[in-house]
Amino acid sequence: MGLFFRHSSSLEHDTGSHPENAARIRALEAALEEAGWPGLDLREAEPASREQLERVHSAEHIDRIERFCAEGGGMLDMDTIAVEASWEAATRAAGAAAEASGRLLAGESDFAFCAMRPPGHHAESQRPMGFCLFNSIAVGAAAAIAESGAERVLILDWDVHHGNGTEEIFFARDDVLYASIHQSPLYPGSGRPSDTGSGAGVGYNLNLPVGPGADGELFLGLIQHVLAPIAREYRPGLIAISAGYDAHRDDPLADCDLTDADYRVMTDAMRDLGAELGAPLLVCLEGGYDLGALSRSGLETVRALGGSSPAPEVGPERVEPARRAFSTLWPAALG
Repeated sequence: MGLFFRHSSSLEHDTGSHPENAARIRALEAALEEAGWPGLDLREAEPASREQLERVHSAEHIDRIERFCAEGGGMLDMDTIAVEASWEAATRAAGAAAEASGRLLAGESDFAFCAMRPPGHHAESQRPMGFCLFNSIAVGAAAAIAESGAERVLILDWDVHHGNGTEEIFFARDDVLYASIHQSPLYPGSGRPSDTGSGAGVGYNLNLPVGPGADGELFLGLIQHVLAPIAREYRPGLIAISAGYDAHRDDPLADCDLTDADYRVMTDAMRDLGAELGAPLLVCLEGGYDLGALSRSGLETVRALGGSSPAPEVGPERVEPARRAFSTLWPAALG
């Protein structure tokens, strides 16, 4: 059984007609319920502690969000909304990732899916943005290292928008390897391949931008022929996925061409990589703004996490530029 973290506070983070709204959770849960919650053990998410939040966010940032919500909320920037209930929703979203990482590393399951909102991967250490208040997957990765003995965590971000927040938080660290497959050009305008980290983190930040129209074969090729060889050398104790479903061809906010089945085979590939490395999978919901595409693709992800069908092997030809770009940093893996 996999662990599935949820909480009603995700529905009370009221963003009105904003693309990132509570209907996203309702649609995903409805699809999973209709399928009989396949292979899932449902859990109620607890709030992250102050200590867990402060591992990746400044005290000033945390205080600002708490105060802003307590005062009734409003627009934090042109894209990011908070209301009074958003504090509980955001702390529980982060808490779900932290608790899930601990339970996975304690051997309770091979995977966990955190179906929470607001999403998190745009939230930087000192700034909310892009619909995000706290960076949930970063909180989960940091908790895995600080609380559960993981020496290294791999984060794959397949949301169509670059996870600038996750990059910024871990940019100078080598105990978290961050890899992002994202459309470029697109919001937030970051995610250049040349941004490979700083200090101890050089080589541990891998940006894999793709152009408009990119399909699932390209995403899968980047996973199989760039990320997987590096992961085999890196040997993470936990694999975390920032699972946005906005690279889907039906999504209104981007221009990629993935299908429901593409999310299944990408998950198959990551599940098998985790099994090979002995690393459980933590999946955190990020974007995805077409309700049908989100719910169907999320269901395919869950089925793949609990399944055993191998992903089809695609050739390396289309991803050779990316392999060459990172071969100097990872010569044993990509040389």
